[in-house]
Amino acid sequence: MCAESDQNATQDSTILDAPLTALGKQQAARVPALTAALQQSVDVILSSPLRRTLQTTAAAYAPAISRLGGHKSVVVLPQLQECNAVPCDTGSSRAELESDSEFAIFDLSALTDDWTSKAGFYAADDASLNARAQWIRQHLRERPENEIALVAHGDILRRMIGDLDYPWNNAEIRAFSFDPAAVETDECPLVAVQDIEAGGWEPSSDQSAGVHATNSNLARMEERVRQMQASVSSQVSELEELDRRLADAERRHSELESKTA
Repeated sequence: MCAESDQNATQDSTILDAPLTALGKQQAARVPALTAALQQSVDVILSSPLRRTLQTTAAAYAPAISRLGGHKSVVVLPQLQECNAVPCDTGSSRAELESDSEFAIFDLSALTDDWTSKAGFYAADDASLNARAQWIRQHLRERPENEIALVAHGDILRRMIGDLDYPWNNAEIRAFSFDPAAVETDECPLVAVQDIEAGGWEPSSDQSAGVHATNSNLARMEERVRQMQASVSSQVSELEELDRRLADAERRHSELESKTA
């Protein structure tokens, strides 16, 4: 699963081919230290061609990429693109990516002119998406490598694993294998075998990476401020009431003194 993108952070689906955020780059960069065995065992890396997945692939699998011969060894598959026909999930043309040094390091020869069309094979309707997910599973089954690392997106991954409700975290890594009882069928379903990295990491406030306050954290902070303000307001009201009572007592005391004088 790719790391956090601009679209994840802002919920703005109009960002064309949304790249990683600063946090997303941190999430991807910390993966190698958490997956040392995987970096040494993987035989090939497959990646969606969207900017955020290519950025995730380059950082998260840097040791494996180096061992396998460099970025040109990464298999960039347009079939792994995200499902939705919205700008943030629509990729850039091969020419655009090759004109950017960050992405020109990959072999982008598989990107045909129609890969950004969101039509035909890449259409966003259920039937097309299920067919594409099945194509990916069959492609994985027919590949000669034994251990394959795949970097893609939440919705297409959910279609691939047959669980539309699975809540993928950013930069989450899970291991799957084919169901041995059905591997030769057209469906060739996948079964989960291991959770490797939970994903969703965010730096703590005392780390040099800085503070990244999520919406939930901000909501908790705002609620705490409101509670403190309410507490202060209540204390002020109590003090004002005490002042009023003291003033009344002093007034009555003065009145009694004047009567006895």
